[in-house]
Amino acid sequence: MQLNPDKDTELRQKVNRETGRLPWSELMRHFASGNVVWIADEMDLVEVAVRIAHDDKASVGQWMAAGQIAKVSDQQAQAWLESDASLWACVVSPFILVQQQKKTH
Repeated sequence: MQLNPDKDTELRQKVNRETGRLPWSELMRHFASGNVVWIADEMDLVEVAVRIAHDDKASVGQWMAAGQIAKVSDQQAQAWLESDASLWACVVSPFILVQQQKKTH
């Protein structure tokens, strides 16, 4: 793995290929395990995934403090279940990152 997440194009491409839309109902069991992380719509889901994979504590801490990433709340989970939501999702083990609208470049 590259040491610099800014230059880790291989991981970035892998995450991008493995990102897709899933119905919230398919993610419920992972939510029950506490492994689903919400990413704000204005964030780049792939960039966040790469930073988490590289254990970039500084960036993740800033995003958490700014309310841009957080564990999915019970209220979010209930709203998504009731609306039969489909979310963008990618796996950065042990987490599944979800986002309602994927940021476009």
